[in-house]
Amino acid sequence: MPKGSSKHPMKREDEAQAAVRVMETIAARSEADAPDAGAPVEITDAMRAAAAAFGRMGGKIGGPARAASLSPKKRSEIAKAAARARWKAHRS
Repeated sequence: MPKGSSKHPMKREDEAQAAVRVMETIAARSEADAPDAGAPVEITDAMRAAAAAFGRMGGKIGGPARAASLSPKKRSEIAKAAARARWKAHRS
């Protein structure tokens, strides 16, 4: 004999509802386990040096690649706009 009332059958959740429930449970547990997510991170000199090194690596790759992909006319237009922007500050 089935358990429970036949007047109010239990509603079953579908896959999407189950996925939402699982994700909410995981998020709640990870928030509870986190030491202090709102605390500021201390930036050390080693971290700054690593960030600078990564920036240099990308710049050494990206700059020449961009220059190679631009036409001489487009490079000239970009350079003229940059010069105008630099000298605009001195005229004021």
